[in-house]
Amino acid sequence: MTTTWHVPDDDLRAYAGQGLGPPLLWSTETHLASCAVCRSRLAALVPVDAGWARLDAALDAPRPGPVERVLVLVGVPDHTARLLTATPALRLSWLAAVAATLVLTALLANAATPVVFLGVAPLLTLIGVAVSFGPGVDPTYEITVTSPVHAFRLLLLRCVAVLVANTLLCAAATLFVPGYGLTIAGWFLPSLALTVLTLLLSPRLGPAWAAVLVGAGWVLAVTWAEMLPFSAAGQLSLCAVVAVLSVLLARRAALFDVLTTRRIR
Repeated sequence: MTTTWHVPDDDLRAYAGQGLGPPLLWSTETHLASCAVCRSRLAALVPVDAGWARLDAALDAPRPGPVERVLVLVGVPDHTARLLTATPALRLSWLAAVAATLVLTALLANAATPVVFLGVAPLLTLIGVAVSFGPGVDPTYEITVTSPVHAFRLLLLRCVAVLVANTLLCAAATLFVPGYGLTIAGWFLPSLALTVLTLLLSPRLGPAWAAVLVGAGWVLAVTWAEMLPFSAAGQLSLCAVVAVLSVLLARRAALFDVLTTRRIR
């Protein structure tokens, strides 16, 4: 569209000094958006070109959500926070559902047996890990695996974030089970062990199927052994298992990137 008029000098100076009021303000801004001549005249009064560039960048940039803002606030780099918040298990709706489930389970455990809470808490972490990375659950999966970011590093970051979030929620939920002392904190090592084992199996099975297999094994173990995994001997055994699995996982990190890339071809 050809511009047939230009902003008068007095109005342009008033606009530059932020002294132009509506409706002249509205018509002037509309005109400036389509008239390079008037923008050039205005540039002599204020550095408008830089302002327009910043405005374009601000309009095009995605707005960070509350979880991303919190991550940045605690020192997580912007690009890492963006990758983490694409994880469904770190969305507020998911975290609220996990919190509600933990509270209800804790209340049930308080009325019945602590094994209910101790058995369910690691499973919730495992579900979060299952939806942390993979086709069909991660909206950025295809983009991520073809980017310079290593797939294993991204999965590890997301699993650590899910584990931290669930640990905080589980710790808060233990307040609803006050009568069992330190025993009620026995969910932490199983959560860590199940997470590391799922990561170890993920290159071959994918995170979802690996979590299903590990979760089924955990349910059978708790059903059969009941409180044994949460005893002192059971916790020491789990600590040793976590150490061994972590060493194996570190050695298989490169394999994860190779198999993940093949899976999308």
